[in-house]
Amino acid sequence: MAAVRVCSAGEFSVTVVDRAGHPVSEVVITVAPVQSSSAAPVTNGATAVMDQRNLAFVPQVLVVAAGTSVEFPNNDSVSHQVYSFSAAKKFQLPLYKGVIHPPVTFDKAGLVVLGCNIHDQMAGYIYVTDARFFGKTDSQGALHLTDVPAGDYLLTLWSPFIADPPATLTRTMQLGEREASSARVQLTRDQRARPEPRPQRADWEY
Repeated sequence: MAAVRVCSAGEFSVTVVDRAGHPVSEVVITVAPVQSSSAAPVTNGATAVMDQRNLAFVPQVLVVAAGTSVEFPNNDSVSHQVYSFSAAKKFQLPLYKGVIHPPVTFDKAGLVVLGCNIHDQMAGYIYVTDARFFGKTDSQGALHLTDVPAGDYLLTLWSPFIADPPATLTRTMQLGEREASSARVQLTRDQRARPEPRPQRADWEY
């Protein structure tokens, strides 16, 4: 269920709540034009960090623009061997502690599921997007985007804990001249206790 209202020009706000109306944080939100540009993608040169602490990826979910280089420091007390089997990016970082590996560039849009060959319970996610506007909801379940031009957009939500059907997490919105939209999205299913999808070591070809 979503309610949309007109607010100040060039702004778009989204609030995500669960079945009981409580805010849902760490939800990836992308806002992309319905009519995709045919222009070649430009390497953005951006950087980001996916850390490892206390046998976990930190943050558990990272959203970046295609072309971003991500560093994988290991600030844990034990060694890790990071890998991904995902079609958007297959790679592995041999067993290490500290910062010894160069950044990994994620140049293809899609979901990258991270795992550790030593600690099977570890799971992390890098959501790579071609969308110009994106982010994650805060502790209040909200994301505020500015300087959004007029046009027709596709709003997409994703989280490894959301169990709602994917078709219900994508919708179109129209932004007119000197207008912006604000949406409240309420989930219809209980969130998962365990994030999905999980990394599968058997899918990685060494």
